[in-house]
Amino acid sequence: MDSTLSKGYEPHEVEKKWYEYWETNGLFAAPEESGQSYSIVIPPPNVTGVLHMGHSLNITLQDILCRYRRLCGDNVLWMPGTDHAGIATQNVVERDLTANGIDRHQLGREKFIEKVWKWRKEKGGAIINQLKKLGASCDWDRERFTMDEGLSDAVKKVFVQLYDEGLIYRGNYIINWCPRCMTALADLEVEHEELEGNLYHIHYPVVGGEKGPVVATTRPETMLGDTAVAVHPEDSRYEYLVGKEVDLPLTTRSIPVIFDKYVEMEFGTGALKITPAHDPNDFEVGRIHELPSIKVIGDDGKMTAAAGKYEGLDRFECRKAVLKDLEAQGLLVKVESHNHSVGHCYRCNTVVEPNLSKQWFVKAKPLAEKALAAVKDGRTKIVPEKWENDYYMWLENIRDWCISRQIWWGHQIPVWTCRQCNEIIVAVDPPDHCTACQSTDLVQAPDDLDTW
Repeated sequence: MDSTLSKGYEPHEVEKKWYEYWETNGLFAAPEESGQSYSIVIPPPNVTGVLHMGHSLNITLQDILCRYRRLCGDNVLWMPGTDHAGIATQNVVERDLTANGIDRHQLGREKFIEKVWKWRKEKGGAIINQLKKLGASCDWDRERFTMDEGLSDAVKKVFVQLYDEGLIYRGNYIINWCPRCMTALADLEVEHEELEGNLYHIHYPVVGGEKGPVVATTRPETMLGDTAVAVHPEDSRYEYLVGKEVDLPLTTRSIPVIFDKYVEMEFGTGALKITPAHDPNDFEVGRIHELPSIKVIGDDGKMTAAAGKYEGLDRFECRKAVLKDLEAQGLLVKVESHNHSVGHCYRCNTVVEPNLSKQWFVKAKPLAEKALAAVKDGRTKIVPEKWENDYYMWLENIRDWCISRQIWWGHQIPVWTCRQCNEIIVAVDPPDHCTACQSTDLVQAPDDLDTW
C-alpha cells in the first residue's frame, strides 16, 4: 500500500466521504429535544440557475454561524429551500419548447405546467447539489420549494388577508412591461443601463397656424399618444398659450396646453409633452388634469390602432418613421446627443415599456412607514450609517408594488369573476358559486403572483 502523502490537498477524495458521513448520521438535523433554539432560513436561490460568488459567501457565513451554535449546544435548524423563479423558469422551459417547434399556447396552461414540473425534477436540483459541495450543513430532510403545497396554501391565505385589510387592490396604472416576456415587472426587476441616445426637439403648432411650443423627447414614437402639452404657470415665455390648444403633429387631433408646477422651467425648452399611457409621471399629471390616456404601444411592443397609419409597426421602427415624417413636415427642430437611463427586463434584457395596464398591487406606504420608524427611533441600525439617507429616500418615495404577472408558472391569483354578473370573489378555496347571483359560471384570474 502506497502511504505517500499527496503534495496538496485533494478535496474530491476527502469532502465527499465526510459529507456523506455527516448527512447519513443526521448531524445536520435539528434535534427535537428542548434547548435554546437557533434558526436560519436560507434565502432561496432560483431553481433555474447555479450558485455564484455572492451565494457562496452568503452560504459560508450562514454555515459558520450554524456550526458555531451547534458547538454551543443550541438546537439549530438551518432551513434549506429553492425558489420557483416564475419568469426565469418559464423562459427556460419556453426556450426548450421553442427549440422543438412547440409554442406554450399550443399546450395550454395545465400541460405547460406539467412540462415545468418535469424540468424541475430533472434539472432543478443543481443548486442543492452545489450547496452540498460547499459543505452546507442544512437540515435536508426539511428542504422546501416555494411551489410546495403548504407554501402555496400560505400564499393564498396571505393574499386574501391583505385584500380584506385593503392592502391589496386592482387598478389601472403605469407599470413596467416586458414585450418579450409579455408580463408586468416590479420596479426592482428592471435593470437600468446608461445608453447613448438622442433628444428630439419637436414643434407643436398652435391651432390656427400660430407658432407653438417646442418639446423635447427621447421617445418620439410616444407622441402619437400625447393628450396635452404642459408648461409652468409662472413661465412668462408661454403666457400667450393660456386657453390655447396645439395641433398634435402627424395626427388629426388637437390637444390642450395645461399649466402645472410639475414642469421645470429651466429644463430643456420648459415645455413637456404629456403621454399618460406611457410615462409614470405623465400619468400622475394626467390624473390631476383629467386627461384621457391613449395607449399607442401594445403589449407586444407594436403600435396599436390608436397610432393611426403607424399601426402594426414595431415601436423602434415607428420611431424612425415618425422622425422621417416630422422632418418632411418641417416639425423636427433639432436633434441632440443625449445619454439617458433605459430600463431593461432583468431576465431577457429587452427594453422595458412603461405601459398603462390593469394589475394587482400591494400598498407599500403603510409598510414603509413602519420600516422608517424602526430606523428613526433606533430599533434598527443601518451599517454603515452613511446609507441611512438612501434608505429614507427609497422608503419615503416608494411606489405600490405590482404583484401580478402574466405567466403560467407560479401561484395563480386566488380571485374568481362571475361571468354572469361580474362579481369578484377573493377566496383561499375555489368557490362553487357566485356570492352575488348564485351562478356557477366562474373563471379564475389567469395571472400569477410575484411571490418573493
